[in-house]
Amino acid sequence: MSATTHSPEPVTSTSTSRGNAARIGTLMGVASMSTVQLGSALTVPMFARLGVLGTAGLRLAWAGIVLLVLVRPRRRDFAGRDLAACVGLGVVTSGMMIFFALAIARLPLGTASALEFLGPLAVSLFGPGHGRRVWTVAAGVGVVLLTEPWHGGIDALGLLYALAAAGCWAAYILLTQHVGDRVTGMSGLAVSMPVAAVVAMLVAAPTLGAHQPSWGPVLIMLGLAVLSPLVPFALEFLALRRLTASSFGTLMSLEPAIALLIGAVVLHQIPGAGPALGVALVVTAGVGATRSGARPEPTTEANDVPEPVEATTPEDQLALAGSVRAA
Repeated sequence: MSATTHSPEPVTSTSTSRGNAARIGTLMGVASMSTVQLGSALTVPMFARLGVLGTAGLRLAWAGIVLLVLVRPRRRDFAGRDLAACVGLGVVTSGMMIFFALAIARLPLGTASALEFLGPLAVSLFGPGHGRRVWTVAAGVGVVLLTEPWHGGIDALGLLYALAAAGCWAAYILLTQHVGDRVTGMSGLAVSMPVAAVVAMLVAAPTLGAHQPSWGPVLIMLGLAVLSPLVPFALEFLALRRLTASSFGTLMSLEPAIALLIGAVVLHQIPGAGPALGVALVVTAGVGATRSGARPEPTTEANDVPEPVEATTPEDQLALAGSVRAA
């Protein structure tokens, strides 16, 4: 009786393709965060020409116009309550934009970004589940190191602006989940962004009137609006097709560190040891909270089409938040 030989299992390309997709998704996520923070850094010099509020207002106005033209949402796509949620999301987005612009006018970009990140971090830390106390402590120590109260050197008003932006970002995450669940495609964003633009322009009107901007700065703001939020939103949308919610949320937690790097390179804002360690602790808290609390991802067969990831937990809400946060 001859020995039976077993031919090796056929090697499928599923694992390889998933690995490539993850790498591409990671690169897209990093590119998204980099363009968000680069856009913020390039906005700072415009404050002298347009004012802080005028700069924020024009950037949102251009983003709202472009999205409205590209998506062209229809009234019949929205129920009354869903339309109200889109309007609320627009108001919160405007607040997030304005407060963050006011913050980076007074604080280094890395510090302001880390403080603003406390908003989504709080959504994750105070959600249901256990094992997050250590990350809460890490975030708290990071904030103390960022602000260095023993030196009294941080701008108190800038700190308040950054924390207000953090609160708006937290509300943005919760409203984004509702709008994303109820409104198909990008129609919700195409409504909320113009609302944000109207609110921001109403706030910025007196400032713009005083500065009397020429077409040059106005067109520069169009370019900055494309750089952020439009390009980052597209990159994150594509990245979420390739990464799990937990992986994406962990990746997004690195944004304060990217802001610190871009602030140093573009704005020459070199942090001291304390603030740099504070940013590192906030990033660590974000990574830890996202990884420890996220629900398991569903398993799929090689030929199955994966179901869309729903933001059913605070960690998933943090992971699926769009890039409009730093518009």
